[in-house]
Amino acid sequence: MCSGNICRSPLGAVVLRAALAEAGLGHRVEVTSAGIGDWHVGQPANPRAVRVLRAAGYLDTDHVAHQITSDEIAGLDLVLAADRAHLKALRRLADDPAKVRLLRSFDPAADADEVPDPYYGPDSGFDDVLTMTQAAVPGVVEEIRGRLDEAPTPGRPSRGP
Repeated sequence: MCSGNICRSPLGAVVLRAALAEAGLGHRVEVTSAGIGDWHVGQPANPRAVRVLRAAGYLDTDHVAHQITSDEIAGLDLVLAADRAHLKALRRLADDPAKVRLLRSFDPAADADEVPDPYYGPDSGFDDVLTMTQAAVPGVVEEIRGRLDEAPTPGRPSRGP
């Protein structure tokens, strides 16, 4: 999640969808993207975010911004926040605040815990956001894989203590 849902979060959703597909989990996980504010509802991703994604080989760049709601969060298993302000806002909306995590918390080599907002900065900020996101996504995929492995499936007992 990011502020207006046109920069960091749509970029993150595209990268995560691609990584889940590559891991063979794309058919089992739905990835959505939203913002905490309504400033850009209905708009596409920022053209600079689309440019960076396409330059990196990501083709799934269709996006329409929307604002997250507490009802939407209630139906999610994991919510990723771009920065601490979003983390705080999302945890206030969440039925289970523990399911809201900072994206960069999944990158063991991260030098900071936030993905900075590139909106008002130079184009290179979008490249930086992509790099940070790509570094965190393998950890997110492993978290999701672990959750899926623990989830009971029909005909198979769940893992217990």
